[in-house]
Amino acid sequence: MTLHSRKLRGLLGVMAMLALFWIGLRFFAQPAPDHPWFAAQPTDHQPLVMAHQGGEGQWPSNTMLAFENAAAAGADVLDADMHMTRDGVLVLIHDETVDRTTNGSGAIREMTLAELQQLDAGYAFTTDEGASYPYRGQGLTIPTLESLFQRFPDARFGIEIKQTDPQAAAIAFCALIRQYGMSDKVLVSSFRQANMDAFRADCPEVATSATEEEVRWFYLLFRAGLSDPRTPPYQSFQVPKYGGGFHILTPQFIAAAHRRNIAVQPWTINERNDLQRIIAMDVDAINTDFPDRLLELLGP
Repeated sequence: MTLHSRKLRGLLGVMAMLALFWIGLRFFAQPAPDHPWFAAQPTDHQPLVMAHQGGEGQWPSNTMLAFENAAAAGADVLDADMHMTRDGVLVLIHDETVDRTTNGSGAIREMTLAELQQLDAGYAFTTDEGASYPYRGQGLTIPTLESLFQRFPDARFGIEIKQTDPQAAAIAFCALIRQYGMSDKVLVSSFRQANMDAFRADCPEVATSATEEEVRWFYLLFRAGLSDPRTPPYQSFQVPKYGGGFHILTPQFIAAAHRRNIAVQPWTINERNDLQRIIAMDVDAINTDFPDRLLELLGP
């Protein structure tokens, strides 16, 4: 046998072993486990209406006013973004700094809660390109996550971990969820894998969405005609229509996710024609800056 033949046989043997390993993993893989967060509620819309940042197209982002208005309008899920202050308090705001949405400046991680709550959280909100600022000086402040749980004890939430110190945020977040009995009412997401790994390790009973890295892996396998050989450690995909030059939100992708018991919750869908088209695609929820538009399209 020539050296070339031996190398070829060796390569084929390795490939055969990898194929058997993949098949073995796939055989034992299970769909994503059911979680109470996804259990149908009597008042649910189909798809669920997720008020992105409380509905930042209609009211100042991540403010208690936005959450109250979204809940009163009939949104099924209140979506929020979470950071941690210098003194260890979890607060609701999208950016790492306060510059874009308030009358202050600085990084949230370098400010105390008392300093943050001196700022006007409605200062920069406008719907007419700066001709008016209807919520300036109206007493809107950056809320704490705890105040959201206290105000809406029966609501469902989607909360994205923005914090860059994963372990500290995960511990504090999990403790607060357990303190207020929210383990079945919070769906956690994060773009950062380290954030999600830390949270899942600390709070395994809480539902999570796939990270960007996890979505990418699933999508590449899907495009190759394969399926993930692992049991998913998440229950939903929160995805845009397009990403990385690919059209992600297709009927085929949605069906592949559903076969693994993974909910599909596209973001951030705002235009009426897009909302109408995606409603018809059998998605499980739609995250939107304009919950009133989606609610109107879905009807009573």
